[in-house]
Amino acid sequence: MSRSERDPDNSSKPRARLPRARLPGDLTPEDLIARMIRVDHAGEYGARRIYEGQLAVLGKHHPQAAEIRHMYEQEKRHLETFEELLSERRVRPTALQPLWHLAGFALGAATAMMGERAAMACTVAVEEVIDEHYARQSAALDASEAPLRETIDEFRAEELEHRDIALQQGAEEAPGYELLTGGIKAGSRLAIWLSERV
Repeated sequence: MSRSERDPDNSSKPRARLPRARLPGDLTPEDLIARMIRVDHAGEYGARRIYEGQLAVLGKHHPQAAEIRHMYEQEKRHLETFEELLSERRVRPTALQPLWHLAGFALGAATAMMGERAAMACTVAVEEVIDEHYARQSAALDASEAPLRETIDEFRAEELEHRDIALQQGAEEAPGYELLTGGIKAGSRLAIWLSERV
């Protein structure tokens, strides 16, 4: 007996998934994009402040200053891009930006005071969370938002480069590496959640 005789309507074939109908409380596509741009702007702002805090403590002549400045310059370019998108898309920035101004610098400075390896561990933790975050955003964007997806993918690759630099610079040798990176990751995920909404 052939398969078509056993299953004349081909009901055993996998069916294409239909898009889920919007439910009350679901974000509109415009609101979803606004959230993405708002949180990405906040994240890049915070990252810039982390590197400013690290450089303020370690100084411009520190052996790792060149790597930190390289990462800082890339974060600055990311921030400028999201500032343009805020304006173009008429998206308000997060109301928590003054908090991220202080918290980002404080995190960078505090980890640098713990030593250069702790500063690099901070970079690993933040960039791994950003990698996950940008990957989710990229997957959620359809063809109508291809330029935004390309920007996010480009920035994600640079964030992974930062993580790799930090690992090469001995991040995993920082005292209490697992505890330190775990705490920074938890704080970063909370900052993302808050910045999307506030």
